[in-house]
Amino acid sequence: MFAENQFKVEIIKELPEDLAITVYRCGDLVDLCRGPHIPNTSFVKAFACTNASSSYWRGKAERESLQRVYGVSFPDSKRLKDYSDMMEEAQRRDHRKLGQKQELFIFNPVSPGCCFFLPHGARILNKLKTFMQQEYWERGYEEVVTPNVYNMSLWETSGHAANYRENMFVFEVDGQEVGLKPMNCPGHCEIFRHRTRSYRELPLRMADFGVLHRNEASGALTGLTRVRRFVQDDAHIFCRESQVKDEVEGVLKFIDDVYKIFGFEYELELSTRPENYLGDVETWNRAEHQLKEALTASGKPWKVNEGDGAFYGPKIDIGVFDALKRKFQCATLQLDFQLPINFKLTYAPEEQGKLERPVMIHRAILGSFERMVAILLEHYGGKWPLWLSPRQAIVCPTAPKPESGYNKEAILEYAKEVRGKMHKAGFYVDVDMTDETFNKKVALAQAAQYNYILAVGPTEVNSGEVTIRVRDKKDQALSTVSVDDAIRRFREEVAAFQ
Repeated sequence: MFAENQFKVEIIKELPEDLAITVYRCGDLVDLCRGPHIPNTSFVKAFACTNASSSYWRGKAERESLQRVYGVSFPDSKRLKDYSDMMEEAQRRDHRKLGQKQELFIFNPVSPGCCFFLPHGARILNKLKTFMQQEYWERGYEEVVTPNVYNMSLWETSGHAANYRENMFVFEVDGQEVGLKPMNCPGHCEIFRHRTRSYRELPLRMADFGVLHRNEASGALTGLTRVRRFVQDDAHIFCRESQVKDEVEGVLKFIDDVYKIFGFEYELELSTRPENYLGDVETWNRAEHQLKEALTASGKPWKVNEGDGAFYGPKIDIGVFDALKRKFQCATLQLDFQLPINFKLTYAPEEQGKLERPVMIHRAILGSFERMVAILLEHYGGKWPLWLSPRQAIVCPTAPKPESGYNKEAILEYAKEVRGKMHKAGFYVDVDMTDETFNKKVALAQAAQYNYILAVGPTEVNSGEVTIRVRDKKDQALSTVSVDDAIRRFREEVAAFQ
């Protein structure tokens, strides 16, 4: 039926011989498809072609270049229009455009898929990392630092050499094969087993901000959302089986607290034992029961995704919705029985006797920092909240009138003094030293998304104060306060947000 189409023939040849192959007909079109198709095109009431682009067959650059067409269909034209409006807004919020406009990051062909974070972008990354470190401190996590390169024997033990090698950067050092780490878990297993552990040390919550590399296909690289070099707020919890429920509850509470700060809504889904599971059914059943109890205790609605767990343990999938109601996968929470077996991890139990095996919980809250920056940039539309903003305030000097007794240089010096005090207090503050009119300075500052504009002129120099303009409240009455009061106001706003 598909002899004239080499690509569909290729797919068919790779299917298991005993698999039933389905095709669907719609008018003259007969397509190789799991289906179902609609009976006829009259069911399509409103549709649009959204994009067309060249694409390498199966995402491999050495394969044929084909044409890929994207389209969307809705039951009525109103919903199509709503969707089109949302997509237009998404285009305006595209993190690649906003990132370039706000000078946050760049990409360069000298290192494909690896982001260069500019100073303002690095400020956001550092704020996110500091925020997570403070949360770790309060929640009993221990931060570790692990190597970037490991001998391939480690990846053979973990199973990545057999199942993930094509996604790794592998090379030779001193005649031995080594690989850049695509994840932190094997390194954390090595830390756990470097000495005998006691049940008193559990749960052991190990956090890592290590750099990870994954050899993504060049055709799959997309801005900050799909990169080859990234950092995660990665952590692994080693615990007793009896502690799983409490630890999962703690992680779910952690996720909820963090996502509230960003204004995210999210949904929870329990993925249960797949067909190709490892281990015994009884252990799986106990683990799934504990996850169900933890999910119920969270007070959030959740649903079950039967058979979609990882081969090494059940997991909870967390889907995050941004301001445009688009869904993303950021946080992860997975139980793992297999790695502790592979690495022969044990601890001494309360009663002397046979050593016991810990359960390993993989978890991330933000996920990749790079991807989270992209999501937040689009979620906020480039209008960063004060605590996370790389441009928290700018001091704009006004042009003095001759009768004021001040010249431009004197006011500029005061502006620098204000900036120095606020910088010392820990805020990102700039000074507009251009010769633009004051109104033009304000317009440029608003376009650059400074949270606050601090106007200073002869009056403010005399009183030692600043006049505050708020970025998103153009009609609000201006307030003139001392520099110390401005700093106090900023601190209170940051504290309220976090």
